[in-house]
Amino acid sequence: ACLPCCSASGMTDAPRLDDLPTEFAIFPLPGALLLPGGKLPLNIFERRYLAMFEDCLSAGRVVGMIQPDELRPATPSGPALYKVGCLGRLSSFSETDDGRMLITMTGLIRFTIKVELEMRRGYRRVRADLARFRADLDEEAPAPALDRESLVEALRAYFAARGFDANWDAIDEMPDSALVATLAMVCPFDPAEKQALLEAL
Repeated sequence: ACLPCCSASGMTDAPRLDDLPTEFAIFPLPGALLLPGGKLPLNIFERRYLAMFEDCLSAGRVVGMIQPDELRPATPSGPALYKVGCLGRLSSFSETDDGRMLITMTGLIRFTIKVELEMRRGYRRVRADLARFRADLDEEAPAPALDRESLVEALRAYFAARGFDANWDAIDEMPDSALVATLAMVCPFDPAEKQALLEAL
């Protein structure tokens, strides 16, 4: 239903855990990885997801991004889902003349699905547990040690082999956390590998 591309930057105005809902709409999208602090632009054109984001604008501006689990049988509501996703805030949007919505989701915190709720206007909803991942909201938490020089050197070699262009000045200015999130989101991993990255944060 959408064509994703990705970027990441540090979050600002991080919410408190108690401010976030535990019941919300979900957007099952294979291969689209949203990480806490990351930014995921999306092109929305399917009717039920247009309805979902219209409702999102008047209900806290949050939606859970999650991937379908193709190894499990489908449910009456649609494809089976992985249990862990990422709650995102609709941080920007615009409407096009042909009825699409161009939006950007900013990752807030991961969640675990507790139960799926009744569908609304064709889209799926869940009740979720956020408390397990409360550390995602802690901007003061120490970042993991990163050998940035080796990472950037490997990245240059990888981009050269793939014929990719990159704004190296912008990469040099990225905080370590934003750089790691961006790489995880944009590298061409398969959905199961992206899910493993999300759960291993």
